[in-house]
Amino acid sequence: MDKGLLLSKSQNHRPGRLAILQALIVFSFLVLAVRLYIIQFVERELHVLQAEENRFAEISIPATRGIILDRNGVPLAVNVPSANVRVTPALLPDDEAEAMAMLERLAGLLGIPFSGELQTVDERGIPQRSLLTMVQEGEGIAPYEPVVVKTDVDPDVARMIIAEHDAFPGVDVEWVSVRDYPTGALTAHIIGYMGPIPEERAEEFEAQGYVLNRDRIGYDGIEFSFQDLLAGTPGRQIVERDVAGQIIRTIGEPRRPQPGYSIRLTIDVDLQRAAQEALVEMIEALKQRYPDNPIGYDRGVVIASNPRTGEILAMVSWPTYDNSRFERAIDYPYYLQVWQDPLRPLFNQAVNSLYPPGSIFKVITATAALEEGIVTPDYKIFDPGQIQLENRYYPNDPGQAQTFVCWLKTGHKEVDMIHAIAWSCDVYFYKVGGGYKDEVPGIGLGIERLGAWMGIFGLGQPTGIELAGEATGIIPSPDWKRRVWGENWSTGDTYNAAFGQGYVLTTPLQMLTVLNTIANNGIQPKPTLIREIIDSEGHVVRGFEPTYVDLRDRLREYWPQAHDGQPYPETLDSTLSIIQQGMRGAVTMEGGTALPAQEKYLPYVPIAAKTGTAEFCDDIAAALEQCVPGNWPAHAWFMAYAPYGNPEISVIAFIYNGGEGALVALPVASQVIDAYFRLKTERAIQQQLESATPQP
Repeated sequence: MDKGLLLSKSQNHRPGRLAILQALIVFSFLVLAVRLYIIQFVERELHVLQAEENRFAEISIPATRGIILDRNGVPLAVNVPSANVRVTPALLPDDEAEAMAMLERLAGLLGIPFSGELQTVDERGIPQRSLLTMVQEGEGIAPYEPVVVKTDVDPDVARMIIAEHDAFPGVDVEWVSVRDYPTGALTAHIIGYMGPIPEERAEEFEAQGYVLNRDRIGYDGIEFSFQDLLAGTPGRQIVERDVAGQIIRTIGEPRRPQPGYSIRLTIDVDLQRAAQEALVEMIEALKQRYPDNPIGYDRGVVIASNPRTGEILAMVSWPTYDNSRFERAIDYPYYLQVWQDPLRPLFNQAVNSLYPPGSIFKVITATAALEEGIVTPDYKIFDPGQIQLENRYYPNDPGQAQTFVCWLKTGHKEVDMIHAIAWSCDVYFYKVGGGYKDEVPGIGLGIERLGAWMGIFGLGQPTGIELAGEATGIIPSPDWKRRVWGENWSTGDTYNAAFGQGYVLTTPLQMLTVLNTIANNGIQPKPTLIREIIDSEGHVVRGFEPTYVDLRDRLREYWPQAHDGQPYPETLDSTLSIIQQGMRGAVTMEGGTALPAQEKYLPYVPIAAKTGTAEFCDDIAAALEQCVPGNWPAHAWFMAYAPYGNPEISVIAFIYNGGEGALVALPVASQVIDAYFRLKTERAIQQQLESATPQP
């Protein structure tokens, strides 16, 4: 092909390509111009705001957390100073070798790696990061922003760094407030502990002015339940920074932090200590006495309260944990140890765990039976030691009958209501609860009415104590059994429920509330741990005011619905008087199940009490093949109040797998009551001595 012709064709195509290129250039400039217009005019305020945000920063000023005291002013959770060491990258020596030498010495003093990511952990199990890595990261983000390289530094090391300030340019010590738990494991379940702000709640707390890597929040106990009250409100200061992050000036007046409120609890730490010592002493005695018991003796609860007001004076859950291990940071190996422990030391068994209450529950059945007219106080029921409950489908076949026995194999013979409580007669309550031939016609009280009375006493619902995770318990019913177990309800189920076994489950605190209701003549005080709320200047902003529920109000609502519209006959006073006499008889009558409480432990003060032994077959006992029919393991219970007629203290004691309540739980509760009166006397004497001492 002719070379001239090719050249001519190439030249003919150039104007088209140039036109396209020119159009692209023009279009690009138009796009840039439009974008520039949008940025300068349409989005101007947005970009100005972003620039201002980069220029101005909000600094959070931590608030002082309120402290926690016992009722007598003994500190249970306080604030103590702790040193954090910080490095400001921009202020390090200009000479790199000098800076590296200084940082290496600092790392040695602080006990952290100097360089590299060594994949090591500190003594708490937290992954370690090297000093150099932290400083370099800070330098790349904001060189004038101090980087915290070590928290909770040994005070001697902190003071040395301060004293040798010239030898550590760019390094400073920041004193911060951290939590201290002087009573540690003794009150851990009540006080709780603190930990870092969880990631899922980071946005919520940042909006309130918290700093994620600085501030900590309550994780359990009072620290958790009253987090907002204790924490106060962080302050705020607006500052202007340059591009390197260095503060140029402050803007306006700072918003000062609002200190948190302090809390005075109802707990008496001296009584708490006495209760824990009594419980642990009994548990250790059981271990020595029965070393081969496969289930073991490792769990228990003791709670003491003022039955007139609901104030909790002591609350011991065993085993416990040491919350002082979480004061400055979560000790992760220790946390995993107690979390994975099958005895669940992190759980407050007084409020978080459910157990069959056994015979201490009989006071509810007794109250219901009298109020519903199933029996009168003087009506006597015969206890032969055991009874046969015939099978409804095979009434003439004795082999199909179910045997129910009394704890006293020979039986109690003729028993009225007061003696039934004092002697804790099982057969009496079987017959009253589920009926028996002509002696207690029909179904007796029946599970439906018994369940209603459990609700009237407050079971099946939280007590309202100021602790998280409170269990509600189980009020069994035919519908509940069909739904949960896929089985029909039987009379035998009612027999078991009538004395607090079978499917009945409660918390120790719920049963203490039942005790307080009886001791307080039907007025149920809400259990509480809070006595006073105190501001930062020491002024009481909320004093203690008991909260009550009158069982008569509940009965006035229940009675017409259950009795064809009839008004409640207002018989509770006389009924509870019978229950109180029965509980008094338990410690005074011949054959009373709680005689040692009065005769041996507390001869100087009149008391009323009820013993309890509750057979159980939980997952632990079943796995160990200990659920042998007729020989199941049993929990030990005991509850009492004193003085009888004018109560000022009530106590409930529970020991897991402890066996007979009169032998195991009774001594524990009795020692706590004794400690209460001993402390009361000692303090009264001390007060008299102080008032008699001339003031200088």
